[in-house]
Amino acid sequence: MSRTLTWDGDALLVLDQTALPSAERFVRCRSAAEVAAAIRTMQVRGAPAIGAAAAYGVVLAAREAGGTERARWFTRLEAASADLLVARPTAVNLRWAVERMMAVPGRFPQASIPDLQDALLAEAHAIAEEDVRTNRAIGEHGAALIRPGERILTYCNTGSLATVDYGTALGIIRTAHTQGKRVHVYVSETRPFLQGARLTAWEVLRAGIPATLITDNAAGWLMQAGEIDRVIVGADRIAANGDTANKIGTYTLAVLARAHEIPFLVAAPLSTVDFRTPEGSAIPIEERRAEEVTHLAGIPVAPSGIPVRNPAFDVTPHHLISGIVTEAGVAIAPYIQALQDLAAARTKR
Repeated sequence: MSRTLTWDGDALLVLDQTALPSAERFVRCRSAAEVAAAIRTMQVRGAPAIGAAAAYGVVLAAREAGGTERARWFTRLEAASADLLVARPTAVNLRWAVERMMAVPGRFPQASIPDLQDALLAEAHAIAEEDVRTNRAIGEHGAALIRPGERILTYCNTGSLATVDYGTALGIIRTAHTQGKRVHVYVSETRPFLQGARLTAWEVLRAGIPATLITDNAAGWLMQAGEIDRVIVGADRIAANGDTANKIGTYTLAVLARAHEIPFLVAAPLSTVDFRTPEGSAIPIEERRAEEVTHLAGIPVAPSGIPVRNPAFDVTPHHLISGIVTEAGVAIAPYIQALQDLAAARTKR
């Protein structure tokens, strides 16, 4: 499968995830505003993919800013970066990537604007390539926890489509499958945007991983029936204490998993850990358009005029999480110290 996003020399090509699984088409983003729109409309989605896309958005902003006077150029770059930052507020990888990009000019105080544009492009490429290596490391660490023949429930989409390539939670499942562990995946549909039904189901079919699609509200019954051995999900932001924001409905699955004594794993790169946020209550939760709930593929499924709440994420408290799988290893409670230790170990490499 092609990478979720690629740089073609003067634009960012994004695999349009709103068209899947019916059609595979790429959107060409030629400006920072177009990258922000692709993020906002979920043409590109998944915390790591959003971060990498935003990095290239900064590259495009640097080219748009133009001029020869460095201070004015940087002011324009800051304005474009601010627009990228608000495209989606919950996924911290977006902020992490933009801040990393905006730190580049400070490393080259005497560089010309063309040289700075080149340096920013090199940094965006580095972010993208690091994401691929990170995901494969997450896959290896997570697969080591999986026993042969496990039946694994996953939620939303955490595969290649949610990253630059390979995946986080689904990357663990891919690795276990490649290792011959004969896993079977239960793909939860993930209302209201159906990332599981549209995207994860598409990915597992292409990867040849045995899988079954279920409705979200079938998960508890399958756990009670003894048909689920493990739950693995991704994350959009992990607070310093391990509280995890992920697609709405994740908290429900965590409560069900605890009630049935089923391991509940979170898989995410360390860039998703927000050490500035002490606990989950401080994580901003994005509210999306009512039409995502009242309509399905453009067809009304609810009466006109009904008030709607459409939070895109919820927060799973850390005490419901069995472990957090990162590229540097697996964190287990107490998460405050464990996540700090893994971050320090990664920095030393």
